[in-house]
Amino acid sequence: MASKKKQNVEIIALQCTECKRRNYTTKKNRKTTQDKLELMKYCKWDRKHTLHRETKVK
Repeated sequence: MASKKKQNVEIIALQCTECKRRNYTTKKNRKTTQDKLELMKYCKWDRKHTLHRETKVK
C-alpha cells in the first residue's frame, strides 16, 4: 500500500466559554491558521449564542 503523507490538517474541538462543554468538532489547517479559533456558535445547554474556543480532542 502507498504510505500517506502527513497532513497539515488536524481535528479540533470547540468548547463553550460559559458552560465549558465541548459542543462542536471541526478541522483546522495548521499552516494557514496558527492562532486558536474563536467562533460565536449556538450552545444548546445555554440556549444562546456564546463564544466557543479551540481545544484538543481527547
